[in-house]
Amino acid sequence: MDELYIQEDTLEPIAIIGMAGRFPGAKNLEEFWCNLRDGVESITFFSDEEAIAAGTDPELLKNPAFVKAHGVLGDMELFDATFFDMSPRDAKLLDPQHRIYLECAWESLEDAGYNPETYVGRIGVYAGTSFSTYLLRNILPNKLVNFPTIDRLEMALTNHKDTMPMRVSFHMNLTGPSICVGTTCSTALVAVHLACQALWTYQCDMAIVGASFLRVPSKEGYLFQEGMIYSPDGHLRTFDIKSKGIVTGAGTGNVVLKLLSQALADGDNIHAVIKATALNNDGSTKVGYTAPSIGGQAEVISEAMSLAGVTAETMTFIETHGTGTELGDPVEIAALKKAFRMTASDADALPKHYCGLASTKPNIGHLNHAAGIASLIKTILALKHKQIPPTINFETPNPKLGLEDSPFYINDRLSDWIPPPGLPRRAGVNGFGIGGTNAHVVVEEAPELEASGPSRAWQVILISAKTSTALDTLSANLARHLRQFSHLNLADLAYTLNVGRKPLPFRRMVLCQTLEQAAAALESHDPKRMTNSRHPGGERPVTFMFSGQGSQYVNMARELYNTEAVFRQHLDRCFEIGANQGLKLREILYPHNELNDTANVQLQQTAVTQPALFAIEYALAQMWMTWGIYPESMIGHSIGEYVAACVAGVFSLEDALALVITRGRMMQEMPTGAMLSVALPEAEIVPLLGNDLALCVLNGPAQCVVGGETTAVDLLDKN
Repeated sequence: MDELYIQEDTLEPIAIIGMAGRFPGAKNLEEFWCNLRDGVESITFFSDEEAIAAGTDPELLKNPAFVKAHGVLGDMELFDATFFDMSPRDAKLLDPQHRIYLECAWESLEDAGYNPETYVGRIGVYAGTSFSTYLLRNILPNKLVNFPTIDRLEMALTNHKDTMPMRVSFHMNLTGPSICVGTTCSTALVAVHLACQALWTYQCDMAIVGASFLRVPSKEGYLFQEGMIYSPDGHLRTFDIKSKGIVTGAGTGNVVLKLLSQALADGDNIHAVIKATALNNDGSTKVGYTAPSIGGQAEVISEAMSLAGVTAETMTFIETHGTGTELGDPVEIAALKKAFRMTASDADALPKHYCGLASTKPNIGHLNHAAGIASLIKTILALKHKQIPPTINFETPNPKLGLEDSPFYINDRLSDWIPPPGLPRRAGVNGFGIGGTNAHVVVEEAPELEASGPSRAWQVILISAKTSTALDTLSANLARHLRQFSHLNLADLAYTLNVGRKPLPFRRMVLCQTLEQAAAALESHDPKRMTNSRHPGGERPVTFMFSGQGSQYVNMARELYNTEAVFRQHLDRCFEIGANQGLKLREILYPHNELNDTANVQLQQTAVTQPALFAIEYALAQMWMTWGIYPESMIGHSIGEYVAACVAGVFSLEDALALVITRGRMMQEMPTGAMLSVALPEAEIVPLLGNDLALCVLNGPAQCVVGGETTAVDLLDKN
């Protein structure tokens, strides 16, 4: 019996808070899941004409062993260069593997809800890609550039695989580690392992992790040779008795990682959780350099499960490497059986056929460097949807697998994912590279999070884009998303769109109370609900303008008082100061009877109007500032000048409101046309409040001059 291989001290889990990807037949992850769920084979079979147009030798097409199939990535020639401030020439020289990965990296960080320009932590990039067939098959043969010495360096910078992660860091202003990973077919999962290590050792606070693989030209077949790794007919049949080899595919994918404790503290949307990862290499104890090893694979799987602190009985799904080769599939199953015996609580009592096996390669092909990220994203989506998609092209199990007396079964149909009682859904993801670098990731479903609390009745939806046409496209996409996912929390949506997106020049704002209102406004461009603007770039200064007398009315800002805690807090403080001066502002502004005629009359009296306006304007300013809107300058008219001075720190709220109350009473009692000023023994009169009033606040007694008569004034005297 194999030795039990469980470690008690486990690492802190890693939260997967964002993801994005493009795969054959799927321009986004929503389409990718639908294809997986529905068992769609997204391999493209192309004609002789398409193969010849791609550069295939016509003589080769006459060979019956030539297979015209590939998992083609749609629109791989398209790229939004201006979005990344890249010139058309630079974009033309850049390898499409890098282009699409750059776009995917941006999408994944948006999915995580973070603006890289405002995030205070360090974001790392761990990613890998293949050598550039674009350089070899497009740039050089077509002489797209001349080759003085400087252009040779440029070719290296735009097409060398090592530069892809650093280009993402440059264009997105990311300051964490930026590292290229390359271990052939296990590249993406090795990148995940390295990123987790960086998070655990605080080298970065978040990490964008993934891989990209695209072949240029895309519609180019291959020659089948008996005993080699390629499929004879363009179909990949993992675990099936007819399995003969792989067909390649193209794709790009990313996940965004953060420590689980930090993700929970930050209120992030968590797609799934990584419990542990492990790496190793087969060494030389195998028949050849490209051959797999049962021992190496079993060790890496059991080590990851040990680090995760889980036993084999709790693992109910394995997303296998699943190449569909005659040698690879039996070796992988043998390694899994050995690893499960090593990590079981009781190896002799392991149940039969409780853990499903599947592979995404029959759906989209073998994505080489990006194979692992496709497998990981598929597993995350399965955890979120609580379903295991089918392994397609499977009819009869390969007898060499020995599944009859094992914990495993081939999941050949869409099935509900039922976890063990009292435990979360938990899976393993395999990634094995040619050359022997093996990786395994233990993943489980996200913890249940408390729903967001109550929020404002009205929400502001903000979106922005680089161009007006992109803004319209974004609006249409968002409207469709809101109608499709009607369970979304409107306040959460508004928050993420506001703080989790980099603001771009063309902007649109929608005011709404429901998702339906938001979707309808985005579709109809209703001017009552939506407004557009264009921002020139850079910081736009904010000025607070405080109005004077004449704008008052009973119940003004009452809804804010009822719904905004900060506004209510500061207004209540003003009410309290006013009450100490004998002025009951709350009863006048917000009477119990909202049609109170007495309150209407009182509010028109200068002695009441001015402190009431001051209190409202002051509370509004404080509320705006708690929202992060700080003024670069302030201006006021009449009573508004007092608010500006108080907010600016010229005097305290208590002193300012006492002055305003005194001013209002004196102005109400002042004869029409009289001139009011305050004389101070230690300073000259400073005009602050217009032609009818001059005021300066200093220590010491003051004198008030009204119509030529001088009266001593205590500015804090309630009478």
